[in-house]
Amino acid sequence: MSDALSSALEHLRLQGALFFRSELTEPFAFESSPLALADALVPGADRLTLFHIVAFGSCWVAVDDGVRYRADAGDVIVMPYGDHYVMAGEGSAECVSILALVDPLPWAVLPVLRLGGGGRRTEIVCGYLHSTDPLFDPTMRALPPVFVVRLPAGPAAGWVQASIDYAMAEAVPPSNRSPNVIATRLPELVLIEVLRTHLATAPAIEHGWMAALRDPVLAPALALLHQQPQRRWTVAQLATAVTTSRSTLDDRFRQVLRQSPIRYLTGWRMHLAMELLATSELSVSMTARRVGYDSEEAFSRAFKREQGASPSHWRATIRRERGRAQPQSAEQSARVILD
Repeated sequence: MSDALSSALEHLRLQGALFFRSELTEPFAFESSPLALADALVPGADRLTLFHIVAFGSCWVAVDDGVRYRADAGDVIVMPYGDHYVMAGEGSAECVSILALVDPLPWAVLPVLRLGGGGRRTEIVCGYLHSTDPLFDPTMRALPPVFVVRLPAGPAAGWVQASIDYAMAEAVPPSNRSPNVIATRLPELVLIEVLRTHLATAPAIEHGWMAALRDPVLAPALALLHQQPQRRWTVAQLATAVTTSRSTLDDRFRQVLRQSPIRYLTGWRMHLAMELLATSELSVSMTARRVGYDSEEAFSRAFKREQGASPSHWRATIRRERGRAQPQSAEQSARVILD
């Protein structure tokens, strides 16, 4: 990852706090509309970024497009635009509104969401963040609506796991307790590390991607490509849609992102496809259609050119690697803080 992008991530202006944890047992299912709580959680906010850290067990999450993303212990689920979502386990259960499971705001004590039929246990730490940065602007959609990240082994993963253990033991909201570096920085650190890992596969990160999100010509063009990757875009169509000339648009892409608009679109499609293949249950053919390919064969050829392996082989390899990556124990994690 480029030094420029690392610096940009480290200087993101974020506000947030852990706000509850969930103790769930199979079967379970609940739905939430975080945007309805934005102003109550962060006064003046019109949007939220949510993250869910799976501390134990497993679950799946889906926004309104219905695609299910699976997450296991050690995974972090991010919903950068606070979209309405459903979270559930493997068994069939009636979906309950989260508002029926927690007390109304404000909270003197962090609520614990308890739900389920008494079967296999799943524990999740749930948090929110707010930022006005274009990276989290829902009109830009610079990130997928849901993505799941497993941090690679190393200091960052160890510190995050230690922070999870700390958060699971806390009962008082950050706004009601004395200042504490771990408590007040946990959401920001978790999100920054997760974004750093996730964006390693994003197109053009070595160039001016963060700058492009703020560029008056590129920003609306990127928003359209991000929101409609399945559309058969031409440079002329994209230029017309953002009310600029084809030459101007092409020049800006090459100057800032060092590639043509169509090459960027291909990279973005591959970025989305990798996320779907790694953590969703969509078939290769369904993934192909969602990212703009009419046939599985054409998608497989494009994917193999980018990744050096067919989609099915790449998916199997990634899932084997994820299965081998086990989260640290609480004792191992505690040593990170003590050291």
